[in-house]
Amino acid sequence: MLRVSLGVMWIAHALLKWLVFTLPGTAHFFETVGFPGFLAYPVFGLELAGGMALVLGIYARQVSLALVPVMLAAASVHFGNGWVFTSTNGGWEYPVFLAISSLALWLMGDGVYALRRSDRLLPGF
Repeated sequence: MLRVSLGVMWIAHALLKWLVFTLPGTAHFFETVGFPGFLAYPVFGLELAGGMALVLGIYARQVSLALVPVMLAAASVHFGNGWVFTSTNGGWEYPVFLAISSLALWLMGDGVYALRRSDRLLPGF
């Protein structure tokens, strides 16, 4: 349940960038908060592909760990806004919760119905 719900969240997060804010709009937002605008495109790709991999259970441990820095970067944008995500410009609790949930999935494993199981906690170890 955790793997699939996280995967759906990552897909929704990616689609929000594409369908609501548009990728050029997301790139502009990235620039306004101090990130290079071009990063919007690989972040979108990571979120969409990572979300699909989690839903399907394809190397879920490694994918969830790889997505943690994306959500921690998102949280860093909101640290100054306070705790609650409904604060003006959004708070930091939601992205931090998602990063911690992704770490929990990495620690717990792929799940029973994974299509491609992760052999190890970290690639190469």
